[in-house]
Amino acid sequence: MKRYSIFVIFIFTVGVLSAQDWSGVLDSTVNYTMGTEHASDRSRSTHSFGYEQYANLRLRVRTRESATFHAAFNLIAVTGNFARQFAGSGLMTFGENYAAAMELERLYFRIAGEHIDTEAGLLRMNFGYGQVWGSSDFLNPRNPLAYNARPRGVLGFNSSFYPTDTTRLMVFAAGPKNPLEVEGGGIIPGIVFDQHWSMASLQAIYAYETPGFAETLYHNGLHRFGLSLKADLELGFVADILYILNPDYNEGIDGLSAGLGFDYSFLGGDLYILAEYLFSGSSSVTSRRLDGSWLNNHYLYGTVLYRFNDFFNMSLSTILCFDDLSFQPIIGADYELFQGFSLNLNARIPFDRTSFGGNREGELGPSLRNQGMRFILNAGARLRF
Repeated sequence: MKRYSIFVIFIFTVGVLSAQDWSGVLDSTVNYTMGTEHASDRSRSTHSFGYEQYANLRLRVRTRESATFHAAFNLIAVTGNFARQFAGSGLMTFGENYAAAMELERLYFRIAGEHIDTEAGLLRMNFGYGQVWGSSDFLNPRNPLAYNARPRGVLGFNSSFYPTDTTRLMVFAAGPKNPLEVEGGGIIPGIVFDQHWSMASLQAIYAYETPGFAETLYHNGLHRFGLSLKADLELGFVADILYILNPDYNEGIDGLSAGLGFDYSFLGGDLYILAEYLFSGSSSVTSRRLDGSWLNNHYLYGTVLYRFNDFFNMSLSTILCFDDLSFQPIIGADYELFQGFSLNLNARIPFDRTSFGGNREGELGPSLRNQGMRFILNAGARLRF
């Protein structure tokens, strides 16, 4: 941890001396999980607990010209259930009472010109308008079950040109997933086109991934073609599609990941509903095969959120897998005690056919991806500064 301590001191010193923008989030989360000692054994219930202290610290330093320096890092201290998730990963330093880690999240510069903007470093590059599954956002795979996850950064650059106020053309490149790659394999260059109208927006994406040195699945690289649309009519419609073309195999529809959904607000904005369907091909960006999250093909996410007042809201969401009829209801609540400080609650209950006396396990049920957990509760406090 010494090298991390030196890094923290350096970032803190730079921020204080520059006397510019510090901001962040501090999360304190308590976890309770009810499950079974073995995923297939429902006769012996177990109860486990965990605690996590997490901080995301962000620094922004402006120069006198057009450049801005950005940095962000995460500080984590965990025990119990949270610590067991990292056991054996090498990401944490384990000691008495807690395990700890620090993660560099962002480290990049941005130069804003009159018609061209450029960013380079460890940064967030997001694509598409999908709100749940994010098929087009292939550099940052999403999982709606990870309700509190922050999108990871990628090492690369992008440069955006604005020929009109409503049009953008962006070129980008991201480094390979294997940071030890030295022969140019796994690099992802690409181009993005955006067009905005008064009630609709369109984004088209093309990206190519060079074959890695040890990669046997695509000797000739991968081509990614994306299209994302959104329209703000009476309903808000979203279509988010990404197709992976592998010249070495005829993937067909298996290379397709497509999300289609809508959202709408009632009662002056107090009642909000959202639904989004996902088709995830077995060789697509959202499949587990290519580092996505999903084993099957057909999913539906829906949520209903009611805002009781400016300080308190509750939501009920569900993720359903049509292929094996497994699902997870999710209950959420958020109460703002005062500006910048809120209390939150998130509870999930995995169900599949075994939950109702059947014998077929499902992807979203307690066994396949939840390690026997049948009830997961997270209660926390968040401070923004």
